[in-house]
Amino acid sequence: MVDSKKHFMMKKRIKAELTNPPHKLNWLRASVLGANDGIVSIAGLVLGVAGATNSSGPAMLTAGIAGIVAGAISMGVGEFVSVSSLRDNEDAMLKKERQQLERYPQKELKELTAIYKQRGLSQKTSELVAKELSKKDVFAAHAHMELNIDPDNLINPSNAAFASASAFLIGAITPLLATVLPPVSIRVPVVFVSSLIALATIGFLSARVGGASVMKAMLRVILGGVLTMVVTFTIGKLFAVSGI
Repeated sequence: MVDSKKHFMMKKRIKAELTNPPHKLNWLRASVLGANDGIVSIAGLVLGVAGATNSSGPAMLTAGIAGIVAGAISMGVGEFVSVSSLRDNEDAMLKKERQQLERYPQKELKELTAIYKQRGLSQKTSELVAKELSKKDVFAAHAHMELNIDPDNLINPSNAAFASASAFLIGAITPLLATVLPPVSIRVPVVFVSSLIALATIGFLSARVGGASVMKAMLRVILGGVLTMVVTFTIGKLFAVSGI
């Protein structure tokens, strides 16, 4: 009775893991990183220019637009290259696993059984689970349990690059609009405050989606934004004073 219950719970857990693979969180990571970079880098850039030129007008807007274009391309290309390397690694591991299954099926079955046993199941239940999953899709069962990879849901470099670049653009909208819409005399404080509000929103949403601490996430991104904007504005002021 106990083994049957463990068997059922293990199958339920495996099914949940297969339907919610780790790669489904990649879009969240890329999106949060892109949006955060968009806000912080563009806000820091326009504030640095404002400090250096003692101007809150065209120079800020030009710097902001140039920064958005360069940043979005950089984020997209960087994410594509990074995720492509991960995908190549996944493909290589899956190819090796498929070859091992074809050459040593019994040995691979024993390895799968051992994995379930290490997770707390009895030898009998481990063998039963391994055999049942192998009958359904032996390659998927081994790929998931041995490699933690779902062969039907491989990481996609293009999707990750698009998510990262798009998120950067969305995040950069806030500091860019703050350099255009307010009166010239208050553009610097508006950029600062609006960017912090946007960062707090990003931290809140990412924490809620990821199930993390909301306060920690918000505090982390806000402090990072404050540090970036204060440092860049101060450096701009120093360059303006020195005449460089």
